[in-house]
This record gives sequence, C-alpha cells and structure tokens, in this order.
Amino acid sequence: MSVRQIHLAAALDGAGWHPAAWREPEAVSAIELFGPRYWLDQVRRAESGLLDFVTIEDGFPLEPGALPRLDASLIAARVAPLTSHIGIVPTITTTHTEPFHVSKTIATLDYASTGRAGWRVQVGARAAEAALFGRRELPRLSIEDLGTPEGQALIGELFDEAADHVEVVRRLWDSWEDGAEIRDAATGRFVDREKLHYIDFSGSRFSVRGPSITPRSPQGQPLVVALAHQSIPYAFAARSADVALVTPHDVDAIAGIVAEIRAAQAEAGRADERLLIFGEFVVFLDENPAEAIARKERLDEAAGAPYRSDAPVFAGSPGALADQLEAWAEAGLDGFRLRPGSVPHDLDAVTRQLVPQLQARGLFRREYEADTLRGLLGFERPANRYAPAIAA
Repeated sequence: MSVRQIHLAAALDGAGWHPAAWREPEAVSAIELFGPRYWLDQVRRAESGLLDFVTIEDGFPLEPGALPRLDASLIAARVAPLTSHIGIVPTITTTHTEPFHVSKTIATLDYASTGRAGWRVQVGARAAEAALFGRRELPRLSIEDLGTPEGQALIGELFDEAADHVEVVRRLWDSWEDGAEIRDAATGRFVDREKLHYIDFSGSRFSVRGPSITPRSPQGQPLVVALAHQSIPYAFAARSADVALVTPHDVDAIAGIVAEIRAAQAEAGRADERLLIFGEFVVFLDENPAEAIARKERLDEAAGAPYRSDAPVFAGSPGALADQLEAWAEAGLDGFRLRPGSVPHDLDAVTRQLVPQLQARGLFRREYEADTLRGLLGFERPANRYAPAIAA
C-alpha cells in the first residue's frame, strides 16, 4: 500500500518534554528560556525542516517539580512576524478563559502571522487550577479518579463546555464578513454595518451576542487543534476540531481510534468536512540508537524516575522512527506531532535527520507549497456562514 505524504508538527515545551531536559549541557539558561530569542530560534529550527506547524504548550504548573512557563499566545505573537511559512499554534484553555478573548487573540495572531495561526484547545480538570482563577470550583480528583463515573462526568462537562466555547469563537471569527472594513475617507464610512453580524449564541455556559471587534482574519477560520485520549475527547475533536491529536501506543490501536473519530464526525454532521488525525510521539533521537536510549536513561536518573507520558516514547535512530511513522501512516494517520525530549538536540534531529529520511521515501515535502496554515494542511479558505450565498 502506497502512503501519501504525511504532515509533521513539533510540540515546543520549555527545554523539552523530559522533566530533566533543563539539566542537559545543551540546555539554555533560565534567563534565555524566558527570552524571545530562544523561542524564535526553536520555531525557526522547525521551519528550517519544513514542518507544517509548531504548537506552544501552556498550562498551570502546580505539581512539585513543575517548571514555570510563559504565556503561549504571547510567545506566538512575538515569533509570528519573524517567521515566513510555518503554522503557529498556541495552547489556550477553554476552562478558564472567555471565548470572546480567545477569538480576538487568535484572530490577531492570524494577522500577525499573515494567515498561519491556529489554536490548540485544552481543558483544565484540576481543582487547584480553578482555585488560581477563583471563578469556579472543581472536584478534587486524582488522575486515577478520572476513570470513575464521577471523573467521566467531570470530563464530559468540561468537553461539552469546550465545544460551546469553540462554537462561540468560530461564530465570532465569522461575525465580520470579508470586505466589511471599507475605509471610505470621502464619506467617513469605516465599516459596512450590513457586513457585521450578531452571533446571538445562547447556551448553558455562555451567552454571547457579538460581533467581534476584530475583522475577519486572513484564513477566515484559523485551524483548531485538539488532543484526545479517549471517547469523550474523541467526540469533541470530531465535532469541533480541524486536527485531532491522538496517542495510540501501538499500530494495532490506530484503526479503532480512527474509526471511532470518523463515526463521531459523521454523527456531528461533519462527514464531508476535512478533519486530520495526527499521532503523537515523545522522541529521543540519535544516529546511534544506543546513544538515544542512554541519553533518556541519563535524564531519567537526573529526574529520579523513569519518564512516563500519555504519548508513546520513542528512543532510537531517525531512520527507525521514519520506519514507524511510515507504518503508522499506512494504518490510517494523516501526520504526527513530535514532542522533542530535549531541546535543541531532539528538535534538530527531527529537522536535520528525520525529515531527510522521510523526503528520501517520498513521504514529506521538499519545499513549502502554501503561505497559510490552512493551505499547508490542505484546507480551503471557508465561506463566511453569515454572508449571503452567491448564486452560481
């Protein structure tokens, strides 16, 4: 079976995804880690490898040993004008933010990047996170408790809220038609009010009239990305996202996950819409696989425990990873988001060693063929839902 070209993204998170990555000899200092040059350097490294997009992680580090972090959307805004082709996708929670603010933030990023913005949706289920904001209370549940009926009820509630949140954001992105800003100096008319629309969303969690204060952005609808591990978030991604990130731990699990998401997509009335499904890997890469394994073990020792992840962990050579990506793409995945174990080492290995391996097999581009993130991922610019249909 021949495999079409695959998509590749990189997930940027501080000094790397391993909790001890900041202790590596190559790791930058704390001052550099919280400076704009470091983040711009990482995004440019990813762009040099022709990757489709980078995600920038965000969250609220509360557990012992967790490292502080910067705001992902502000990092994205800083690096966007200084890059040319790669998509830039910050992580923003739906649980502790207002959709009006998110719509404005991502639309502004789409302008700053000239059409390369996306949004990675995230929910926050921890009681301690909610306490940081003081707007709501969440039950105190451990990771193990999330599989219980109480935990599943909470997950269901949070993802239902996330679906409403995304729907409000999408409507706000369309609340200005293309061409609504006319800037007629002679008459003094700046906006064509016939092309501004109230969205009039009313639900159990949000009641938003709109319109946005930001004109429709270059992509019209920036892409929405969602990470999903089980049925409830699978259904959310199928209903609300353009790119679903999934975490099968072996190739045999892929077909079932893809089938479940596609069925949920059809049930949501989106069977004819484009929805890409990416697999996830945390990667430790060296040409000599023994060196990659030894490096991960050294990091584990520094952290005081073996590294565990929601995604499969790969430690080996770029060639062996290329074999695995090819096999997993044959099983039904459209692409992959790779999480570098340590930066810059593993990000460089992706762009300088893995990408050439995939190119040699005809599985990855040799140049950027589009200037927007939608174009890179094969999405057309959508019609505005509020604009009158144009008769053929």
